Amino acid sequence: MSETQSAPLAPTGNPKVSRRPPGALRTGWKKFSSNKLAVVGLIVLVFFVLVAALAPWLTPYKPDRIDMMFPNLKPGTGNHLLGTDELGRDIFARLLFSSRVSLLVGFSVAVATVMIGTFIGAVSGYFGGWADTIFMRLVDVMNSIPLLFLNILVLAIFDPKFIYMILILTFTGWMGVARLVRGSYLQLREMQYVEAAQAIGVSSWGIIIRHLLRNATAPIIVNATLMVGSAILSESALSYLGMGVQPPQTSWGQMLSNAQEFMLIDPLQAVYPGLCILIVVLAVNFIGDGLRDAMDPRKKAMMSPRRLDQWRKSFSKSKI
Repeated sequence: MSETQSAPLAPTGNPKVSRRPPGALRTGWKKFSSNKLAVVGLIVLVFFVLVAALAPWLTPYKPDRIDMMFPNLKPGTGNHLLGTDELGRDIFARLLFSSRVSLLVGFSVAVATVMIGTFIGAVSGYFGGWADTIFMRLVDVMNSIPLLFLNILVLAIFDPKFIYMILILTFTGWMGVARLVRGSYLQLREMQYVEAAQAIGVSSWGIIIRHLLRNATAPIIVNATLMVGSAILSESALSYLGMGVQPPQTSWGQMLSNAQEFMLIDPLQAVYPGLCILIVVLAVNFIGDGLRDAMDPRKKAMMSPRRLDQWRKSFSKSKI
């Protein structure tokens, strides 16, 4: 008998078989990018973040520079793109620097509330018992208090400083995240991999952080994006009422507060910051909706009628 020699395997006709399946990030991005409103919202938010970061290089004026020689200039007069206010301050410069304060408050409050709410919700949902009772009753008490009046009261007692505003908005904003995380942990702690981790001796905190937290990340991220818009609106409301950012700092809410006295003379002073708040909050909400759809495994992208017709012609035996 002749010795058999091993021949190289013939290449398969379908090269797609050897490709690795797409990962979770790639699949999530594909779903997110299919949502046009979410993509537009992401572009708008990135634009405002870049504008806030590059504000000193985008305008030659400072937001607190007073020039009583040129008050209430119309848009396009001289070097003032959007005109000036009653004190001769450049409105375009104030808009750019206000975006720094508003976005910083929004992202800072969102990160802090998510961290506190995630911790309380995880402990309450996993351990249950007296911990769940205490934390959930605390959530009920906080939800029964008018939060806007509580924010105004605290800022009036202490001082309407920037750091105090972030702290009070964080203190009054973690309850929704805690309830959401608690519900996720109540469901996840009954899974079989949790029982397996307990059987091999993994500690409770190891299970909470290493096993359950990564499975509850999707709703937490979605809620964090929505918290950004909520924090921006809260900061604007407090600044409008005079309990937020104080001069010489500026924010969109403070610009609205200053413009209310000149609504009949120059209504555009209120239109500019109002539009900025509206556009940013809408963009953040669109991003949150897109992330929710992308991270929810139960939602699948609908096949277009054209793709469905091509699939039917290719694979249907009846050739209908």
